Amino acid sequence: MRDSKARLFTEISTEVDDQRVIRAMQQVPREEFVPANIRYRSYENVALPIGYGQTISQPLMVGLMVSAMMVKRSDTVLEVGTGSGYQGAVLAEIAQHVYSIEIIESLGRRAASTLARLDYENVTVRIGDGYHGWP
Repeated sequence: MRDSKARLFTEISTEVDDQRVIRAMQQVPREEFVPANIRYRSYENVALPIGYGQTISQPLMVGLMVSAMMVKRSDTVLEVGTGSGYQGAVLAEIAQHVYSIEIIESLGRRAASTLARLDYENVTVRIGDGYHGWP
């Protein structure tokens, strides 16, 4: 898995200029957010199914989106659509706090559990419809 992880970040670095984002992504163990039966694919540059018709986003897309946000250490981020929790963890490596809302209860609970197990204390997950944001 180590070789595929190194290859992935070499590939992503050609498109994502923000080294803070690359370092954040390298810190987050993507395999912890991927279902056990496909964990061996964690460091492929593809979206992977996480259940309920949802996916963990392609690593390059996560890198591009987080980079485009230009998040600073002092920022608080609202993420609508927690999914697996992976992008929230990447954001948590950069931002002060991440509030993430997930409409699919099972996904939200699983993501919250994974984030807590990995000690992402600066991510708060809420189960609900993010249409109206989070007051």
